[in-house]
This record gives sequence, structure tokens and C-alpha cells, in this order.
Amino acid sequence: MEHYLIAMAITAGLYALMALGTNIIWGMAGMVNLGVVGFVGVGAYVSALLTLKLGWPIAAGMAAGALAAASVGILVGLITVNLRGDYLAIVTLGFAESVRIVTSNEIWLANGTDGLSGIPGPWRADLGPHNFNLFYLGIVVAVVAVAFFVAERLCYSPFGRVLRAIRDDEQVASVAGKYVLAFKLKAFAIGTGALGLAGALYAHFTSYIAPDVFVPLLTLYIKLSLLAGGLGNNRGALLGAVAVVFFLESTRFIVPLIPWLTHVQGAALREILISVTLLIILRYHTKGLIPERLSHPALPAEPSPAHAIPSRTGAMT
Repeated sequence: MEHYLIAMAITAGLYALMALGTNIIWGMAGMVNLGVVGFVGVGAYVSALLTLKLGWPIAAGMAAGALAAASVGILVGLITVNLRGDYLAIVTLGFAESVRIVTSNEIWLANGTDGLSGIPGPWRADLGPHNFNLFYLGIVVAVVAVAFFVAERLCYSPFGRVLRAIRDDEQVASVAGKYVLAFKLKAFAIGTGALGLAGALYAHFTSYIAPDVFVPLLTLYIKLSLLAGGLGNNRGALLGAVAVVFFLESTRFIVPLIPWLTHVQGAALREILISVTLLIILRYHTKGLIPERLSHPALPAEPSPAHAIPSRTGAMT
């Protein structure tokens, strides 16, 4: 049971990192990205291939995976620069499916549908299974803490305020002298870099990845994390990610209590229970459990009559 709880805590941490990255793109900049799982897959495969095939250090492989995902994010951002709303969502969804199809068919590169196994983990053999899981949980918590700190600084910085202005009204931000394209590309690069790092962390934890792991359902779970926690709020992203993982795993123990259900019916019931729970949350918390709160600049106070400037005639004005 302890091993299971540690593994679920690591999973929640990875979901939180993906939610933070997606929040920069969607919650702050207003760009609907349905290709979340594609960038996660890019980071996972790049890090796995570099450490397996070329013998790179694990830390270098993870950094390369994050940089590769960020680079791909900039490329996707350039391609979709003139797309908004549903059109942007459709194109990014197509990108994610393209990544999955390429990794499924290019056997020489990614071993096809058999996937990559034996991906090294930091000191896995020396620590043993239990200690390795605890050690890796510490790594994930540290990464999420740093990512949260950076995301919070971005949120309250001039850069974050410009992103929210672009989200609310792109045309007004452009008229105000902001180079919208540059800010969008930066948001895509930062967000997808976090997604790629989450993918790399996942690969080195499980030691095995395959195309079937990176399915659109993962993107849906990350989107639900943001909606349930609070879109545009980094604290909400963390809370929503933990809540979604809790719902996903707790339903595993509810379904076996109904003996007449088949495996297929049990899986369908799990999805229904998760959906109903999240709908109840959104029914009473329409903006999430921790909604975004924007701080407005304080307006200068009007001068009081006691400080009024006397006119030439001696009257107070």
C-alpha cells in the first residue's frame, strides 16, 4: 500500500507540473491547446532516446527533453499564429496525434508500438524499488516547487499582465504597443517546456514508454485539472491536479464493490463517477475551487479641500 501511495503522489506531482505549464498557455494567454500530450511525448521520447542510445546523463536528457518540447512549441506557435479558439484547438490536437502516429510507425527510432524499455532512473539499482520511489518523489516535489515559484513570478510580472491582456482582448494589447506574436511564442515555449519536462520525469520513473501511453485522454485530464482547480490560478492548477488524480484512483476501489459488473462496465462506471464529481464541483464553483483573482492598480486619491491650491484671488480651487 505504501508503494502505491508514493507512486500516486508522484503521478499527482507530474499532473501538477503539466497543469502549471498548460495554465501559462491557456489560463494566462488564452490559447486553447489540445496538444498537451504531444509535448509530453516529445519530452519523454527525447530524454529516453538520449539516455538509452547515446548514454547521456539523466539530468542532461531531461533538460534536452524540455528544450525539445519548447522548440516544438515555438514551431507550433508559429504555424498557428493566426488561429484562435476552436481552430487552434483542432490543430494542436492534430499535432498530438501526429506525434503518437510517428512514434508508433517509426520502428528504427522509437521501437514502434513495442515502446522503449530499460530507461535509466537516477540510482535505481543502488537504492532499490522502495527507496528509489521515495527519492524520486523528492525530485518531483522539488521540480514542482520550482515550477510553481517561476509560474507565480510570471503571473504577477509585467509579462504575465501582458499575457492576460492578450487573453482578454488581443487587439487592444496590440494597439497598446505590445508585440502579441512574441508574447504568444514565449508563453508557448515556457508552457510546452514544462510539459516536456513532465514527460521526461515520467519516462525515467516508469523506465518504459510506448505510444499508447500518450493518448488524448491525458490532455482531457489536465484540462479538467485546470477547470476544477481554477483556470488562470497556479494554486488552483496544483489543487485541481491532485483532485483529479484522487478521483481517478479512488474509483478503483469503488467499482469492485459492485460484483455483477464486467470489466468494461466497471471502466465505464469509473468515467461516469469522475465526470459527475467534477460536474458537481463546477456546478457550485463555476470558476474552480480557487478562482483567479486579479489585482487592479490603485487609483490616485482625489486631493482633499484642505490641500487645494489657492487661486490668485485668494479663493480655494
